Amino acid sequence: MGRKVHPYGFRLGVSRTWTAKWYADKEYTSLLKEDITIRQLVERRLANASVSGVEIERGINHVTVTIHTAKPGIVIGKGGANVEVLRQQIGGLTKRRVKLEIKEIRQPELDAHLVAMNIAGQLTRRIAFKKAMKQAIQRSMKAGAKGVRIAVAGRLGGSEMGRREWDREGRIPLGTLRADISYGQIHAHTTYGRIGVKVWIYRGDLAPERQAPREAASPAAVGQGG
Repeated sequence: MGRKVHPYGFRLGVSRTWTAKWYADKEYTSLLKEDITIRQLVERRLANASVSGVEIERGINHVTVTIHTAKPGIVIGKGGANVEVLRQQIGGLTKRRVKLEIKEIRQPELDAHLVAMNIAGQLTRRIAFKKAMKQAIQRSMKAGAKGVRIAVAGRLGGSEMGRREWDREGRIPLGTLRADISYGQIHAHTTYGRIGVKVWIYRGDLAPERQAPREAASPAAVGQGG
């Protein structure tokens, strides 16, 4: 059996949190569909804005959509015009009040989704996959990553038969829950078929939130109990 546990699902509630923060009983299906359409709209509208992820948080009568991007200038637009248009479009998909937040990714080289997007873009431009992988690994390690692993699969280099190739540098402790691992998976649509790109980036360990230890009983109190 292959070790196919998703790095994010494995760490939920320990070192990672959910990308959709809401709870519903009866409206669950309709809200889930709404979430998917919002994500698809953002992906389509901001295809060239290096969007890494979208978080959706729901209240009683409002929806907060947080967009993580490496190019906030493109998302915001001149005088905030693009953001306003996007807010209105998202508002057309939901009955609730929409609040839009833009969060900048300071180091795109340490975000696996953005690294995978970059490699996929290079593959569609017919750049050699080994060169693209090597350069991406070197950039991430230079930016401070403790380990990088990249896998590509499909008709690499236009070959007749699909195959899987991978490269790595440093440590990737996928079984360690406290490890902060960024994971991204993108499909590159090339003239000779679809090529899958997977990226794992190990960014160090997260310190677990420990509860304050209980105060030890004083020796005097212990002596009196006898």
